[in-house]
Amino acid sequence: MKVLANDGISKAGELALKKDGIEVLDNRIAQNHLIDFINDNKVDVLLVRSATKIRQELIDACPSLKIVGRGGIGMDNIDVEYAIDNGLYVINTPNASSRSVAELVFAHFFSLARFLHESNRLMPLEGETQFNAMKKSFSNAYELSGKTLGVIGFGGIGKEVVKMGISLGMKIKVLTRNPKTETISLDFFDGQTVHFEITSTNDMDAFLKDTEFISINTPKTEKYIIDTCEFEKMKDGVYIVNTARGGVINEVTLLDFIESGKVAGAALDVFETEPTPELILLMNPSLSLTPHLGGNTIDAQEKIGLELAQQIIEIKKKL
Repeated sequence: MKVLANDGISKAGELALKKDGIEVLDNRIAQNHLIDFINDNKVDVLLVRSATKIRQELIDACPSLKIVGRGGIGMDNIDVEYAIDNGLYVINTPNASSRSVAELVFAHFFSLARFLHESNRLMPLEGETQFNAMKKSFSNAYELSGKTLGVIGFGGIGKEVVKMGISLGMKIKVLTRNPKTETISLDFFDGQTVHFEITSTNDMDAFLKDTEFISINTPKTEKYIIDTCEFEKMKDGVYIVNTARGGVINEVTLLDFIESGKVAGAALDVFETEPTPELILLMNPSLSLTPHLGGNTIDAQEKIGLELAQQIIEIKKKL
C-alpha cells in the first residue's frame, strides 16, 4: 500500500505506517499535477490538510485510490459523499487537534482582555517615548475569572473550550442547534477528576444575554451565525474569537460593531477570503489575528499523524 501525505504527516504517523509495511511518499505535488502523480505511482491513500482539495474530478480520474483522509476536523475540501458513494474510505481526525485549537482560543482571549495584541505592536515603535501613556491606555483590562463564557458548538473543540473556561472559574453557556446535556471531565495532575454536567440551549437570545466572552467552534455553515441581529443583542464590551471557519461571522458587520464600541475586541484565526484576508481587517487595532493556526502545534500534529496511521492500518486489514 502507498500513502501520499500531500500536505505532510508527522514523523510519528510516518513511522507507524512504515512499521506496518506501508510505503509513505514524501512528495509535495501541486494540485494541477496531482492526478498524474497518483496514477503514475498507483497511490492507494491520499492524505491532505487544508491546502490540497479532493474533488469529484480527482476521485473519478484516480481508480487506484482506496482511502482519502483529512488531518483535522472539517472536511470541506473533500467531496465526502461522492467519495463514499464511489467506494472510498474517508477518514479524518476529529479530536486530535481539539486541545490545540481551544488553547489558541484562550490565547486570543487573554491577548484581547489585556491588550497584548496592541501592546506588542506599539512597544517597539513607541515604548521608549510613550511608555507611561501606553501603560495608562492599556490598564482598562479584565480578568477572565468570574466572567461568562459563551461557546457556540459543542463538539470536540467546544468541549475543550468549556473545560478551560471552567478551570479559569468562568460561568459557562453553550449554544447548539438542539439542546443537549454533556458530562465534562477535568483531569488533574494528581489523578483527581472532577465532572460537570453542561446543558446547552438553542435560544440565541438567552445565550447572548450577559455573555462577555464568545468562542465560535462550529463546522462550516451556509450562512452567518453572527450577523447584525446577533451583534445588537450582545452585551456591550463583548469579546469574540472565531477559530471555526470563515463565513460563520460577518466580518464587515463585526468592524461596524467594534467601531460603535459594542464589541470591545475580536480575534480571527479564519477568514471569509482566506488565504487573502481583507486589508481592512489586517489593519484594525482591535483585532487579534492569526493565519489559521488552530491545530498547528507539534503536539496536535503528532496526534493527527498517529490517528490517521491507526485508521489506515485498520482499513488495510479489511482490503
